[in-house]
Amino acid sequence: MRIALPILLMFPCNFAAAAPDGKELYAKQCAFCHGANGEGTKKHKPALAGDRSVQQLTKYVQETMPEDNPGSLSVADAEAITKYFHEAFYSPIARERNRPARVELSRLTVNQYRQSLADLVQSFRFNAKWGEQRGLKGEYAKARGNGQKAFDRIDATINFDWGKGTPDKEKITDAYQFSITWSGSFLAPETGLYEFAVKTEQATRLYLNDNKKPLIDAWVKSGKENEFGGAVYLVGGRVYPLKLEFSKANQGVNDPKKNMNRPVPNAGMVLMWKPPHGVREVVPGRVLSPVPFPEQYVCNTPFPPDDRSLGWERGTSVSKEWDDATTDAALELAHYISMKANELAKTTDTAMDRAVKLKLLATTFAERAYRRPLESEQKSSIEKAFEGSKDLELSLKKAVLLALKSPRFLYANLDGHNDGYAIAGRLALGLWDSLPDQQLLDAAAKGQLSNPQQLKTQTDRMIADMRARAKMNRFFNHWLMIEHAGDLAKDEKRFPGYDPATVADLRTSLELFVEDATWNGDGDFRKLMTSPEVFVNGRLAKFYGADLPADAPFQKLSLDPGKRSGVLTHPFLLSSFAYTAETSPIHRGVYLTRAVLGLSMKPPPEAVSPIAPNLHPSLNTRERVSLQTKASACMSCHNVINSLGFALEHFDAVGKFREKDNAKPVNAEGGYLTKAGQQVKFNGAVELGKFLASSPEVAESFAEQMFHHVGYQPVRAYGPKAQEKLSTAFAKSGYNITALLAESAMMFAIGPTGK
Repeated sequence: MRIALPILLMFPCNFAAAAPDGKELYAKQCAFCHGANGEGTKKHKPALAGDRSVQQLTKYVQETMPEDNPGSLSVADAEAITKYFHEAFYSPIARERNRPARVELSRLTVNQYRQSLADLVQSFRFNAKWGEQRGLKGEYAKARGNGQKAFDRIDATINFDWGKGTPDKEKITDAYQFSITWSGSFLAPETGLYEFAVKTEQATRLYLNDNKKPLIDAWVKSGKENEFGGAVYLVGGRVYPLKLEFSKANQGVNDPKKNMNRPVPNAGMVLMWKPPHGVREVVPGRVLSPVPFPEQYVCNTPFPPDDRSLGWERGTSVSKEWDDATTDAALELAHYISMKANELAKTTDTAMDRAVKLKLLATTFAERAYRRPLESEQKSSIEKAFEGSKDLELSLKKAVLLALKSPRFLYANLDGHNDGYAIAGRLALGLWDSLPDQQLLDAAAKGQLSNPQQLKTQTDRMIADMRARAKMNRFFNHWLMIEHAGDLAKDEKRFPGYDPATVADLRTSLELFVEDATWNGDGDFRKLMTSPEVFVNGRLAKFYGADLPADAPFQKLSLDPGKRSGVLTHPFLLSSFAYTAETSPIHRGVYLTRAVLGLSMKPPPEAVSPIAPNLHPSLNTRERVSLQTKASACMSCHNVINSLGFALEHFDAVGKFREKDNAKPVNAEGGYLTKAGQQVKFNGAVELGKFLASSPEVAESFAEQMFHHVGYQPVRAYGPKAQEKLSTAFAKSGYNITALLAESAMMFAIGPTGK
């Protein structure tokens, strides 16, 4: 032994164990369940794929794998296995190698189709700007039929009860007779059926998007009925002309002296609406403008829904139902254009050059539908519809049908060009879900869109348009899952006063909050996570304990100061992700995991009903959820979901703040293991909001989802650095939401690159 020791010292050896071989360990411990190449097996069908980091996967593997003996792997073995299959299946390089993304040939989505038809017609009419002033222009007259004009003014809303008096006793002295015409325009916040109603004791007519045929006609009345209604389908994000007429007279007696002994009739006027997801109420001033707008074309043809399986609308499938719908819609528009031919072509029935102008209307229509100048063969095919025909309207219909059924209209990039016109077409689709306007086409013709600064100038101009706001609203409706909220009915005994009117107000409140955060001030995305303010009106103020008059309009104020944090604690979202009587940390956590952090999640192994409170009456919600999801098969996902959802437990099923749940103090502690391997702790919504606002993962996820909703294509298909470029630009802009919209639209417009 005295000899051996020096020999060993002379020849030192490495006694440390060799590093585990991750590939070998995977083959022994994991392949029987996940497949040799991560392709999945009958036992575990989903292929290995996802976006978690090495650190997140290591923790998951160590705690839950192998399935038949979870927790048996050493830390070193878990790390080795994780590094192997992350490099093989999860990393960005692996995803590109295993499932390379590509730009798919896609048709117009249903919304893009409707918007494009509207803009095709609108391109032949005058343009108007929505402007900053709200309300309608009221022209007040002293007599019936707008005779003897008294005064004009802007009325924010139409909600008047003059009783036996007049709108202005000094300017209109005769209470027996006066008339008013309100005019301007109406902005439809979303697509759907709108119900309008007018309440008055006097004669009235309401015109909406048709200056000749009234939607409501009560000009000649009989009986004591004082409320009249009508419904109309409108495309969201567009502005429609509106005119409301009122006339008061006492059975045709126009002599004030003869009226002296007659009773003065009551007079008033209320304009109400019921939007697609709202309740009946007075039309608010925020959707009214005194600026006159031209009539808008609205396609009423029903379409089958688009594919939303990837989280954004896709027009990649073509069914017989969709093809039939495009034919019916084309016939509908062809008939409309033939009826409006003289107006759109700026001609008359007796004009000598009427045939020439209608042919020009047809070729210009096709050119705008195809998003580029017509080739000689295309122009010839449109003009052939007029050859040998004496029925010009029929010829015009044929030309319109030919253009609208052409793949060059239905598939925006079918021709394979990538010139200025192609960039213009994609930019219009990205920002407006529609066609390029003349200014954008002119820029394409001059070759300006290949210049980054010129492209940015056009993008900024287009973002200022109402159609870009509509596109942004659609994105947020999806990102916040507003469109999937469904029935938000609650237990009437637990939450008295939480009725459909409250739900409609909450939806409006959330939309106003997002609109304000996006378009006003610095547009900083992080404020969506941290702002303490909520938009409330008198009805919501009463329900949530704020001090406002019962008839107060929507305004920003702090509910529960110091306790709320942006959209995370908005009552609409909190109500959406809750049961009828109890909260749901799982639903809230799933939303934060998927939509906010952008993590993909595998479906649960089996459907499990929540534990009913009466089965464990001594437990609060957090305790019941922890009990239900304690199994290792559940905790692989619920370890993340629960920790996020628990942070919102201070808010009940209708979004009211609470200190206790089931007579126990609320425990709102949570945590999250970031992709960088940092274990973050937070207690309550405010701390959670601060973490999410500062998280690179959240910003990256938001940027990626924005791009998907701009182009309806995967961002990975636009180059290996596309996601990084988008996230970097977002950060440099101070996380400005509209700047991200612009960057996404320009990246989509330019098209895929290898950079």
